[in-house]
Amino acid sequence: MQQPAKLLTAAASAAALLGSLALMPAGTADAATSSAAQQGKSIAFNRKEGNCLACHKMDHGEMAGNIGPPLANMKQRFPDRSKLYAHVYNEHKFHPGSIMPPFGPNHILTPDQIHKVVAYLYTL
Repeated sequence: MQQPAKLLTAAASAAALLGSLALMPAGTADAATSSAAQQGKSIAFNRKEGNCLACHKMDHGEMAGNIGPPLANMKQRFPDRSKLYAHVYNEHKFHPGSIMPPFGPNHILTPDQIHKVVAYLYTL
């Protein structure tokens, strides 16, 4: 079971990131989002971090796995960004038998890294 304090910390991190983007001038927020997405892509493709390509087909990914669903049309599939974050944070909450690692609870990725991966997934 997840500890409430960790969930609150992750939620606070998300709120801070989104809040800071909302306060920025439009061009700056777009640049910050683009930077986060680029960092998220790096995390998603890195075998020592997210390693999403081991199981998922994604644009620009070489030697993608086919265990998980293709990561495409993510904005349409998850219009609520926090729901996508929750799936990446701990897919086991939604699908207990999933082989996807619980990135948040197992401290594989930090909440900030998960937000960056979500920013990247929203570009797919």
